[in-house]
Amino acid sequence: MTSNTHLDGVLIEWGERLFYRSNRIVKSHTPRLLSMPDRAAAIRGRIEATVRRAPQVMVKVTGGGRGMAAIAAHFRYITKNGRLDIEDDRGVVERGKDAVREIERQWQLGGARIEREGQRREAFNIMLSMPRGTDPLTVQRAAREFAKIEFADHRYVMVLHNHQANPHVHLSVKAESKQGRRLNPRKADLQRWREVFAERLRERGVDVEATRQATRGEFRNRDSLWQVKAKETDRLQSRRPSGKAGIAARHSREGALQAWKHIGWALAHSDSLDDRKLARKIIDFVKDMPMLRTARAPAREAPRVEPHVERTRAGPEWER
Repeated sequence: MTSNTHLDGVLIEWGERLFYRSNRIVKSHTPRLLSMPDRAAAIRGRIEATVRRAPQVMVKVTGGGRGMAAIAAHFRYITKNGRLDIEDDRGVVERGKDAVREIERQWQLGGARIEREGQRREAFNIMLSMPRGTDPLTVQRAAREFAKIEFADHRYVMVLHNHQANPHVHLSVKAESKQGRRLNPRKADLQRWREVFAERLRERGVDVEATRQATRGEFRNRDSLWQVKAKETDRLQSRRPSGKAGIAARHSREGALQAWKHIGWALAHSDSLDDRKLARKIIDFVKDMPMLRTARAPAREAPRVEPHVERTRAGPEWER
């Protein structure tokens, strides 16, 4: 049997590879979990949520204005021309065309002046979304806390949309901070944003996750918003492959499978029945991964994780 200390070590070592990037920067009001049992418990919670396929949060950069004219047009769009409440970084909530115009004036003249037309991006438009059935006000509160954590030094506005199938918040962030630093989000930042948003939702009782595609065994290339719009009007001239096939993507998927194998093996050898049940769930989850079900995935990307089952008190034995 696996000792609790050894099992916690395995969960931390391999779980952090699954759920946290090595260059992750934590921006959170929640105290960092320092003790091994607490860190292992956090990883276990994410494993359980992932294998039961908890809903995934979506955080997407949908564009950004390169001048005040584009920024103002986006403000009018997200507020439905002033008919919806708009909330700023101070927590002030307003409604109406005059209120939107005043925010535009503050953005244009406050700090470095934003010209009406420009070449560099002066704002980032971000959408935070949850599946149908999630309470819209809960999504709004989680988005508010997310913005306070991630954009504390920036001007921003947010608007809740709850009139469509899935509740979502439009967040527009001024690119230049109050200290003159410019926002420049990369892939790692987007993943961190998903994790922070998911944390804020879980604090409010929403069963949600923010795992990477590789962790879930997926390899889809998702279209940008402009590509979706272009497809709808038959204006998209070139299409990229539906699946990720590069070396980096392949290594990421192989690493995730290796991590799942180590975690499953350790849980299968635990003296806890709940741990052994979780190991079985991991097996079923891995077997059903899209990259293992599709014929397009090369065989060498799918190391065998199916256990040889022995009906003993120890539960299933994972292949070494």
